[in-house]
Amino acid sequence: MALDDDIAFFEQVPSFAVLGKQALRVLAIGAETKTLQNGAVLFYAGELADGGYVVQQGSLALESNSPREGKQFTAGPGTLVGELALLTDTVCGTTAIAKGPTVVIRISRSLFRKMLEGYPAAAQKMRDMVAERVDGYTRELSNVKAELEKRD
Repeated sequence: MALDDDIAFFEQVPSFAVLGKQALRVLAIGAETKTLQNGAVLFYAGELADGGYVVQQGSLALESNSPREGKQFTAGPGTLVGELALLTDTVCGTTAIAKGPTVVIRISRSLFRKMLEGYPAAAQKMRDMVAERVDGYTRELSNVKAELEKRD
């Protein structure tokens, strides 16, 4: 893909859409494209994560290693997998397996942080987006807590 195509693709990723073209240009220049064959493992649950992946073509099955959960999710084109790893040290919560031929774009944490340092307005927009999500999660947890307290 051409650089402008990569930037346009990143603009369609919800977590990146707020960053702006210049910040996305930095990501597009420094990102790595990886092609996976059907059944190839991108990463395993429990591994240290040092960046995120955007599914460009194909899809990834995201499987939990916990037998109690037993759920599988599918990440298709435009999905950012490992978003938290762009910002902080973390471990992979799932195993990611290619479902058919799949192309992902890897963005390292160091690249993402350099982009945020170079574009403070993008960093502020990212912070605001994350804060909004955390507020939403807090409200949802409060609702769950209230429902559980009703049952007691």
